[in-house]
Amino acid sequence: MNILDRIVANKQKEVEYAKANVSYTKLEESEFFPRDVYSFKDFLLDENRTGIIAEFKRRSPSKGIINDKVKVTDVTTAYAEAGASALSVLTDKQFFMGRRSDVVAARRVNNIPVLRKDFMIDEYQVIEAKAIGADIILLIAAILSPAEIRSLAALAKSIDLNVLLEVHNLEELERSIDPNLDAIGVNNRNLADFTTSVDTSFKLADHIPNEFMKISESAISNTVVIKELKQAGFNGFLIGENFMKEENPGRAMKEFVKGL
Repeated sequence: MNILDRIVANKQKEVEYAKANVSYTKLEESEFFPRDVYSFKDFLLDENRTGIIAEFKRRSPSKGIINDKVKVTDVTTAYAEAGASALSVLTDKQFFMGRRSDVVAARRVNNIPVLRKDFMIDEYQVIEAKAIGADIILLIAAILSPAEIRSLAALAKSIDLNVLLEVHNLEELERSIDPNLDAIGVNNRNLADFTTSVDTSFKLADHIPNEFMKISESAISNTVVIKELKQAGFNGFLIGENFMKEENPGRAMKEFVKGL
């Protein structure tokens, strides 16, 4: 089993545990469930913002602890003030030290879209995302069949959530396109071995239909790359580790943005 297989196997257990402890009805009674979600597209295309989806991530399977000393509220509000178009918040506990409560905390103090970053394999997680205050869910083509992507995306749209599909290669992209997606993200990190190359985004840019927002994810560490990605047609740039590895991630993003 590679790391992605292990994450999915663990996620199946997590979801079953969650279902046994918190009912769908309970999720739908949460304070955030009836709220109007923010439009991912509107914030990505807002000329007063950077297009950066700034990520809060304590740990990764490839790097271990990145930064477990900062508060999600402090970091995400600083990201928003620095011009982030959206926030990405990890909720996987076992491999990333994330928590669902991190999304709740980020939602309470921010007025921009929040992506629940997790390995979504079940409809329960989609409902749960809305209940904890997320505006966007992530669907990873590498772990889902085309039918599963269609089903999860349709459910997300039915409760007004934005949907970001993540792909790693042309085959995943071509089999996964669905009208209920809002954006397609190219992950420059190979989830099987965690090597990274931004060339993945450039290779796939022209293959992504123009009706979807185009996002480049991971391996972005300087503003020159962002400018080149914009030229290639990308609207958004997911950056986490580059900021989180610093003592003050919010300040790191503020300095980074000056180069744009």
